[in-house]
Amino acid sequence: MSFGGPAPPLIRTTPPDRGSFPLDHDGECKSVMARYLECLQTKNGSNKKCKHISKEYLGCRMERRLMDRDDWKNLGFQDEVDDTAKTKTKKDT
Repeated sequence: MSFGGPAPPLIRTTPPDRGSFPLDHDGECKSVMARYLECLQTKNGSNKKCKHISKEYLGCRMERRLMDRDDWKNLGFQDEVDDTAKTKTKKDT
């Protein structure tokens, strides 16, 4: 209840798009995360140059069931999926 003024607006929260996932309490993927952060520092924050480590980190989390397994293209790695498909096509011809 507000005295002398309008009631504060209700704040609505929304869940994350990809759902919740457990934190890495045991540090199972901590070394990969540390390498990624170090890469970001050495590359002046350019995540494009460190994307391979990001993929490794997400792979670590999926392997250890710290997040649901998903296609790489859904996790922002479409370029790698396309490159793999192109390589397979070249080998087939």
